[in-house]
Amino acid sequence: MNKILIIIVIMFLVAGGVYYFVARNPSNETSNTGESIVPDNADPNTPETTIIAQNLDTPWELVFLPDSGMLVTERPGRVRYMNPSGNLESEPVTEIDEVREIGEGGLLGMALHPDFEDNGYVYLYYTYSGQGNNTLNRVIRMKYEDKMLSEQEIVLDAIPGAANHNGGRIAFGPDGLLYVTTGDAQNPSFAQNTDSLAGKILRITPEGDPAPGNPFGNEVYSYGHRNAQGLAWDASGKLWATEHGRSGIQSGLDEINLIKAGANYGWPTIEGDETQEGMETPLVNSGSRDTWAPAAASVLGDTLYFVGLRGSALYEAPIQGSNLGSVSPHYKDTYGRLRVVKAGPDGMLYIATSNQDGRGRPQVGDDTIIRVNPSKL
Repeated sequence: MNKILIIIVIMFLVAGGVYYFVARNPSNETSNTGESIVPDNADPNTPETTIIAQNLDTPWELVFLPDSGMLVTERPGRVRYMNPSGNLESEPVTEIDEVREIGEGGLLGMALHPDFEDNGYVYLYYTYSGQGNNTLNRVIRMKYEDKMLSEQEIVLDAIPGAANHNGGRIAFGPDGLLYVTTGDAQNPSFAQNTDSLAGKILRITPEGDPAPGNPFGNEVYSYGHRNAQGLAWDASGKLWATEHGRSGIQSGLDEINLIKAGANYGWPTIEGDETQEGMETPLVNSGSRDTWAPAAASVLGDTLYFVGLRGSALYEAPIQGSNLGSVSPHYKDTYGRLRVVKAGPDGMLYIATSNQDGRGRPQVGDDTIIRVNPSKL
């Protein structure tokens, strides 16, 4: 009788321990049931976080396909396909030989043409070697068909690059034009030169020409940027951008900017709350004691979300007209470095880690893509 009682007590304790672990660790929920990665948006039982893909190599961007699948870029030069059942296929849809993974460079941003369902065009941004030891970046266009990318065309070439500060986020705006963030290529003076493509947000046509109405008659839309890595439009069409502040011992002063055509965002002349005539002070900055190292941004409803690399968090800030409310972090130091956040067609957020990028501390399963239910944040 005593033995039976002991067994019952042990079973109770084990069950309680399992419940406590699951309840306190929702991030351990992994989708391997074959269900769609686009769940019922009205389902109140959708978990707060679900790991939907593992064992990626430095994912940099993801896009959603009409078939409810997903394409993901990996910095060494691969584009991967995740099918609607949530399975990441082992064979890449393309592997671009010209990509040079160096420092922060490699295969970076990706965007679908607004008429993707008709033309199949996928745009990619990557780092490559120019003449001699030069490091450069370019935007290309490829055609997606039958889970393959082919027919590579150069859209915009010879963007100055370096081991660090390559920018790399690309996105089509509500105007049907392609916006491209570029870093200062570790040469701050480039950012103030409107004849240089470095340290800018560019705006071009889908064919790669300067967009009509650009303020300087070339590809440049705004300038004075150090290393912008996030672009997102809100419901009223305003463009928000995240940008890396200073680095080194001091660090901090990361920025969120409201982007206007022809505006000068100050780098390297002003930082943080500093002001100067003819230059834009960021709406929000991280302060001198906190570092976000902000990457991708996305708008869902009336909230701007962005992720931090060194900050290791998902951040949100309410959009209040042409201003932002207080920035709030989520999952601080839970998943490590975060590079991607994207609002999905299901009303969920999708974030991707960047722990394999040489600056993180990879854990088992890294890098991962995680679905987040924003209603439970």
